[in-house]
This record gives sequence, structure tokens and C-alpha cells, in this order.
Amino acid sequence: MISFRNFALRRGERLLLSDVDLALHAGWRVGVVGRNGTGKSSLFAAVRGEVEADRGDLDLPNRVRVASIAQELPSLPDPAIDFVLGGDAAVAAVLKAEADALAAEDWEAVAEVHLRMAEVGAYDASARAGKLLHGLGFPGDTHQRAVATFSGGWRVRLNLARALMTPSDLLLLDEPTNHLDLDAVLWLEQWLLKYPGTLLLISHDREFLDNVCTHTLHLHGGAAKLYTGNFTAFERQRAEQLRLQQITHEKTQAERAHLQKFIDRFKASAAKAKQAQSRVKRLAKMADTEAVRAERDVRIDFPAPVKLPHALLRINDGRCGYGTASGEAVILDHVGFGLEAGDRIGLLGPNGAGKSTLVKTLVGELPLLAGERYAHPDLRIGYFAQHTVESLVAGTSPIDHLRELSPNVATQAFRDFLGKWSFPGDRAFESIDGFSGGERARLALALLAWLQPNVLLLDEPTNHLDLEMREALAEALSDFSGAIVLVSHDRHLIGLVSDTFWRVADGVVRPFDGDLDEYAAWLRARGNTGELKAPTIAPPPTPAPASRPAASRANPHRLQKAEARVAELELALAEIDAALSDPSTYSDPAKAAGLGQRQAALRADLEHAESELLALYETA
Repeated sequence: MISFRNFALRRGERLLLSDVDLALHAGWRVGVVGRNGTGKSSLFAAVRGEVEADRGDLDLPNRVRVASIAQELPSLPDPAIDFVLGGDAAVAAVLKAEADALAAEDWEAVAEVHLRMAEVGAYDASARAGKLLHGLGFPGDTHQRAVATFSGGWRVRLNLARALMTPSDLLLLDEPTNHLDLDAVLWLEQWLLKYPGTLLLISHDREFLDNVCTHTLHLHGGAAKLYTGNFTAFERQRAEQLRLQQITHEKTQAERAHLQKFIDRFKASAAKAKQAQSRVKRLAKMADTEAVRAERDVRIDFPAPVKLPHALLRINDGRCGYGTASGEAVILDHVGFGLEAGDRIGLLGPNGAGKSTLVKTLVGELPLLAGERYAHPDLRIGYFAQHTVESLVAGTSPIDHLRELSPNVATQAFRDFLGKWSFPGDRAFESIDGFSGGERARLALALLAWLQPNVLLLDEPTNHLDLEMREALAEALSDFSGAIVLVSHDRHLIGLVSDTFWRVADGVVRPFDGDLDEYAAWLRARGNTGELKAPTIAPPPTPAPASRPAASRANPHRLQKAEARVAELELALAEIDAALSDPSTYSDPAKAAGLGQRQAALRADLEHAESELLALYETA
């Protein structure tokens, strides 16, 4: 158990937390949430013993083993797998002792070392480290590569793998999904669900928090409040509290209307796309949280395009890749991909399979090796690349960036526009050198919006964004009338924004006839979540048959039984959610904990029942 008693923490002159009294029990998976600057990372530093409390006590059990992700990016000559193995100090020491003894041909020492290897679990350590690397997207032929040869994002993954390799009773993960693709996020989610210790998790990915956490610790206004349940349960409970505090009625009504508009828009397309049903389900999780949403300060929007022609952009029989001195490096072949006004396409597939290559080809940044790229004369692209935030000009201000785009526009117009993107007053004239990663990402998106594009090509736009900004981005994209192509590991964002999905894998681009839950199921069935394969050339996709063979019809009795089971679980889960939303529940901690455990079990049962029902629907 971790206990905080009258705990207070400062950063310089600023009081981050005060009068914190709470206990976190063994085996809990706790999501730590709150706005940037509320003290989440400082709290982790206190738990690691790197900073001392300004007042009160923070107690950890004796001999508790703590693991966390290192913040510095290593630049070492060591092979990647050896770096990950180093996370387990006992294993690393005994493997070095074995190597030294073998080199010295000291067979007595070798025998002693082998006894110690069995004691510390060193015999399968390399296999465990390789499995971690594989799950996080490292292909087998990179495991022996020197750490220094990997880019910064991949070194972040190596730090994560090393933390997961470290034997621990308490695991602290600060934004572990940054720099991961969706496949690796899904793998990490499953790994954490099996982790036997206590987990403290900082994340801005609400789907990840929802699927992993049993409890939520909310930092706000110098206080820390613990909620039983995942992020959605926290939002509902907090919304109830805010309603009891009579949050402004007009604000609440405005947010309710916006959310209803959001839902109505996509319900209308349910007949067109299977993803619409998934979206309605995701939106339903947000129901009754308008008060929390109204409390948020961030609001953004993408102005309507100047012109919006129907057929915007198309690649016909394209070959995408790179020209090299020795020839062509083909990443994708036989690509047939088009964008029309109103299209909202999410790209799925493992990191390295070609999603970014396809986006760069659509932009025109990467010329086709073969085939044709057609762009309407009135096409105006807003492109957010993975390196866009880093490409902002150091030493300049948001106003300077806009003036570079539109030299003849009045400064007041820039100030009015930037104010809508939360850069008010003098903030618009400040150097970006002092901006956080989230503020820089927000500025990069603002620069796209200024151009009034009719096509948005967004490649991992959320890496630096907090939960509030991600919610605002999802709402802004939902109202955008142009076409969108989105690559994101944030399932909440891509699930709300996308009408259809295309899968980029094995050298080809094909429509994926399913939603994100089905994609996760497809990955599990394939048995290689997180795997990176060398691109191969496959024949162009063939059209799906217009109708299913009659021989594959589902048994009506089984279908009815499966539907009844799903309804039964949904009702039971709704009752648990209602109980957890009742403030009186928390006067009995044991009851609240039991409800939280029951909620987690019901959610798992419901997911399984929905998968079985979906399989029956597929054969209906």
C-alpha cells in the first residue's frame, strides 16, 4: 500500500499539491489525470524518492521494487536486446559473470554461475526481452543493433521495454503510448492487464486509461481525489459532483447540444458505415459528462474551406516508396486511393508498414515511383507530419509564424485568430522556446487551420496533446466539412473521427471492413500484435462479393441467445455505473472497491459477449 498523509508538494514557489490524504492498495492500476502543470510528473518523482515532500508523509512498503521509464534518451553502443536485459540488474550481472567465466575458461566459476542463473530466471531472460521488443514493434533483425543507431522515438520505446523488463512491485509509466503506433498500444494494454504489481499511469489516451485502469487519481486545484473505476467512470462521477455544485446552466446546455449534434451527425450515417455504430457506442460512454466537458477551457475549430470540390485527390495504380542510389525501395504497390469531400479515413497498420509513406505521397512530398496522382486545381492541403512540431522555428513567436504564411494580413487579425487557439494577448508575441510540447502542437494545428484547407492529412497529431486538447481536436474534426486522412494511436480520436478504415500492411493498402474493436480482435487472431514485417509486393485487392453465400447463415436461436446475453450484461453494467456515480457509495470504501472489481469483471464479460455476437452477425 502507498499512503499519503497531509502530503504537500511545491515546485519552486508554486504549490502543486496540498493536504493530500489517500491510500493506494497493492494490485490497483491507477490512472493519474489532470491538466498539464497540476503535478502529475512531480508526484511520480516524489514516489521515486527524487523529491521530498514539503509537508506530510509519503509511505511505501519496505523493500518495494519500483520501476519507471527513464527520461534521458540513451546513445550507447550496446545491442538493443542487451540494453533491455539491463533492466533486470540481477540477470544482467549473472549473464556478465557467465561470459567472464567462459572467457577465462574457469569451469568451476561457470558451474556456480549457472546455479545463480536458475535462481534469478536468467535462462529465459533473453527470450523475455525479445518478446518485449517484438511487442513494441522492433523486428527481429534490429534486436542486435546498437542503441545509438535508433532514432529518438525508437529509443523512447527501448526505455519503455527496459522498464517493463525491470522486476517491480510498483510500476510508474509516464505517457507510455507516446511514440507508439496503435498495434504496439494494443500490445502494451494487454501486457499491463497481466502485470501483477501496482501500476501508476499518466496518459492522455482515454481509451488506454479506460481499458487498463481500475482507479483514477484526479489532480486539480492543488488537491488529489481518488475515484473507483476507469476514466469514463471518473468523468461521470465528477460530472455529478460538478452538477451538485451548480455549474453554469447555460454552459452545460451548450455542451449538451454540441454533444447531441455530434451524436446525431454520426447516427445518420449508421446505414453507410459499420464504424458509425462503433462511434455511437464510444459517444455513449461520454453521455452525462457534459459538466466535465463544460469545465474545460480549450475550444478550437477549423474554418470552413474556401472551396470544396467533390473529387479532391486520387492515386491510381500507384507505387509508393523512395528512390535510392541502387534503385527503388518500394514500400506500397498497386495503390488505388481517393479522397472526396466529406471522406474521413483512418489508416491502420503496424509502424513501418507504410502509413506515413502513403500520407507523404498524398501530400505530394514523396513522388510516385509509378502510377498517377490526380489533384483538383482547388485542392488545399493541411498536413501535420510527425516532425511538424519539431520544425517550428526556434526564437520566433506564434505571430511570426502566421506572418510568414500571410505577410500582408493585419496583426490584429492574427491576434484574434490565435486567441481562439488559446494564445491570448501577449502570449501570441512570446517566443515558442518557452512553450511546452502541447502548446507547440496546438500552434502547429493552428497554422494548418489558418490555411483553410479542404483536405487534412494528419500523421500522429496527438503525441504532445493533453486530454483536453484531444477532446477539442476530436470535436473540431467532427465539424470539419472537408476530407480527412488520420493516422493515430489514440483510439478515442480515430474512432470518433473516422467513417472508414484502410489497413496498410504487407506492401498493400486495402479497405478494412470493421471498426477498431474488430481490428484489435483481428490482430489477436493473427497472433503478431506489434510485429513489423518487411514490405512485400502483393497483387491489387479484388472487390468483395456483393453478397454472402447462403451456406454461412447464423443459427437464429444462438443469435437470439447472444443478443440477450449482451443486453443482460449491459443492464448489469449500467446498474454498477449508477451505483458508482452515487456519492454515498464512497462512505463505504470496501463497498466501492467491490463495485469497482465487479465493474471490471462485467466489462470483460461484455467485451467477450459482444465479440461472440459480432461473429454471429458476420455470418447472419
